[in-house]
Amino acid sequence: MKNKLFLTLFLSTTLAFPVCAQKTPKAVLPIPELKQVNWQKMETIAFVHFGLNTFNDKEWGYGDIDPKTFNPTNLDCEQWARTFVKVGIKEVIITCKHHDGFCLWPTQLTEYCIRNTPYKNGKGDIVGELAAACKKYGLKFGVYLSPWDRHSAVYGTSAYIEYFYKQLNELLTRYGEISEIWFDGANGGDGWYGGAKEVRKIDRRTYYNFPRAYKLVETLQPHAIIFSDGGPGCRWIGNENGIAGATNWSFLRKGVVFPGYEKYYELTNGHKDGDQWVPGECDVSIRPGWFYHPEEDSKVKSVNDLVELYYQSVGHNAQFLLNFPVDRQGLIHPIDSTNAVTYHQRILSELKTDLLRGLTPSVSNSRGGKFGPKAMTDNLYDTYWATQDGVTKATVTFNLKKAEKINRLMLQEYIPLGQRVASFVIEYYSEGRWIKVNPHEETTTIGYKRIVRFETVKTNKIRVRFMEARGECLCINNISAFYSGNDQSFDTDKNKNEASTLPLSIVNLPATEAAKATDGQENSVCRTTQKTIVIDLGKEQIIKEFDMLPDNGQQRKGLISNYALYVADDAQGSNKKPLAEGEFSNIQNNPIWQSIYFAPIKTRYVIFQAVRIVNDLNEVSFAELRIH
Repeated sequence: MKNKLFLTLFLSTTLAFPVCAQKTPKAVLPIPELKQVNWQKMETIAFVHFGLNTFNDKEWGYGDIDPKTFNPTNLDCEQWARTFVKVGIKEVIITCKHHDGFCLWPTQLTEYCIRNTPYKNGKGDIVGELAAACKKYGLKFGVYLSPWDRHSAVYGTSAYIEYFYKQLNELLTRYGEISEIWFDGANGGDGWYGGAKEVRKIDRRTYYNFPRAYKLVETLQPHAIIFSDGGPGCRWIGNENGIAGATNWSFLRKGVVFPGYEKYYELTNGHKDGDQWVPGECDVSIRPGWFYHPEEDSKVKSVNDLVELYYQSVGHNAQFLLNFPVDRQGLIHPIDSTNAVTYHQRILSELKTDLLRGLTPSVSNSRGGKFGPKAMTDNLYDTYWATQDGVTKATVTFNLKKAEKINRLMLQEYIPLGQRVASFVIEYYSEGRWIKVNPHEETTTIGYKRIVRFETVKTNKIRVRFMEARGECLCINNISAFYSGNDQSFDTDKNKNEASTLPLSIVNLPATEAAKATDGQENSVCRTTQKTIVIDLGKEQIIKEFDMLPDNGQQRKGLISNYALYVADDAQGSNKKPLAEGEFSNIQNNPIWQSIYFAPIKTRYVIFQAVRIVNDLNEVSFAELRIH
């Protein structure tokens, strides 16, 4: 039997590998808990913002609005649940208490709750109604409990902490299994506070004693994921635009991030050197506001907007948390539901046919046996291809039966053993050579799932080159290729977006020549014999993209075919660190804008080096340089 397995592996790959014990790869820390893996598999979650704010045209209630204004006339939590099922959503989180302190369940801890509203003559329990609807329609159920309470007279004191924990205990014990608990990062500030109408500040690191909350959740709801800015179950992604970084590590440094963390922008990419598994969750509302406002009926995100958000959340190794502001009737507005359902159908269509399913790729290295390359296309989550120990660079090549159109590639790492890949390249075969696709973002991390979009190519061969990884080996459990059904085009040439271009100066060239690279004129070309260009951004900035427009005139001299990009501490190149290196493919025949994408980094000085010039000339030329 073993001989047959080895023979099958040998025949299915272009290289034979030495016989060795097929031991399971070692995990590379940190690793997720099983509940975190299962949470990430859901991919899309619904948020519901509903409360006094809905009926008073507020986003953040002050804490003094009369509960009698809360009166939905046709509330139907089952309508919500049916909508979410059609959108492909697997979990629902509701704002049980927002910052205004109003509670959507009939708690006895405060009079500021649904008991004192006209809804069902004070006998209603919207948290309970939604929990029941979720159970009926097979959805997981989560609760949002704002730590901040602008209504409470004792907020800011130890008495409030006890009140908060009693609220949390009620939510964790009354409504069956809770899948996720949301603790918002907005904490302390102006509020009604029992009529005091003042500003109250708290120490966000210590006031709530969150370790106590985590212990309570672990005791009462051990399968629940805890959300906050820093986790521990999942983290805020650092923005409310629904976008994760293309570079997205599922780690944070333990004990560093707290609710209200001032360096929130770090959360978009995670901490590569983190020691705690805390994957990202991308929260965004389908409308401009989180709560319902009638004037926003014409401002609902379009189908295209939602599709883009899916690719920049789920496709960037994060969870997509889409908010639905329930209207004053107590229903999801038909515009919201129509756009959301249509977006989901679009995603299903674009990712319908996996062109690699069932194929056995050739690989440059394999651990063999059950860790062979076939595991990447068998549609089973717990099987994966792994390289031998010590091999973190490898190539996976797929030979299709015929030339196919492709413009999406999905990659997945086997995250129960950790997140490893730090850099990869996708290439297709055309006219006798391998050409790199242009995804218009850095291809660095993968994690649970990475979906890379690029201009449509037609090919019978496609490959992935893994260039850098953490740990001792690679562990890839899926690679899929798709054609979305339309030839999506990207703006790569003359209309390159200038909105995010940073001011820059070239410090090691004569001023008159250097100015030609930043004057916005494509027909003025900077020419030099210097093969190293030093760029000063004027101050430290976070950058993620470098663009160059080559000389596109008739002469086209000094075109750069191979490059290297660095950052440094000063103009002399002190402490120079590599950012990227590669080839500008076909630049001689097609001298369009060339873009280099990399993980966001903070720097003032950028060094651009021409490693090789077309025709090996000594002259270097470029029409424009831009940094974003």
